[in-house]
Amino acid sequence: MNRWIAALPMYNVTPRHERLWRALLADTLAAFARAGGPDRVAIADEPLGELTGLWRRTDLLLSQTCGFPYRMLGLRDDVHLVATPVFDAEGCDGPNYRSAFVVSASAWQRGATALPACFGLRAACNGMDSHSGMNALRHAVAAHAIEGRFFSSVLWSGSHVESLKALAGGRADIAAIDCVTLALLRDGLPDLLHDLHVIGMSACAPGLPLIASHTLGEASLDRLRVALKQALESDPHRASMLRLRGFVSLPAENYDRIEQMAREASALGYPALR
Repeated sequence: MNRWIAALPMYNVTPRHERLWRALLADTLAAFARAGGPDRVAIADEPLGELTGLWRRTDLLLSQTCGFPYRMLGLRDDVHLVATPVFDAEGCDGPNYRSAFVVSASAWQRGATALPACFGLRAACNGMDSHSGMNALRHAVAAHAIEGRFFSSVLWSGSHVESLKALAGGRADIAAIDCVTLALLRDGLPDLLHDLHVIGMSACAPGLPLIASHTLGEASLDRLRVALKQALESDPHRASMLRLRGFVSLPAENYDRIEQMAREASALGYPALR
């Protein structure tokens, strides 16, 4: 029986990207094993099912989560913060990232060329526990809401890709999309973005953190971080395809920025995306 499990599920926007992330993970685990880490680790197969269950597994050696569940839903009490990726994508600033506000061709033609002009439009959002799709958008429109409402409706799509499909298919008018996801989609699925328009960017926050269960001893964390660096540097072409520049170790307190954005929206009378 395998003692540990690992998965990098967050940026598998195309099958090719999934294979690249899986290969990076495999090389990381191999480097970690050579440094004294476990040599029997199962790389989880897609679909992973409920991600919150995966992230709280006591046998989780390495995975990636969103900053919202990490900071807002108590996940940081159960995991080590291993590292935060640094990406080469418009909207990224070191380990920090932004959401791009994307509107449909129809909304653009009707004058939705800036965020205040999107009042009363239909939003698409990947999930209630997403910083990039929900929290960042809520924060951005809060100052323009009237009596706690900005959008005429919110479609909960399940993923950024599905939100973009909703825009392209006329089922929604605007969505906030993780800028790294958007860059990877421009590389891998450019047709999905045809006739969609970026009208702005959110405030920045720390990017999606790599995590490990608290069951993994503190002494192993530095070796795991070194293994990540070695795996990244072992294949520069793969790193380029993933738009991945490196990893940095951030204090957990940096993710308080996500809670701050939620509080600022609530203070303006806009506690929920609607």
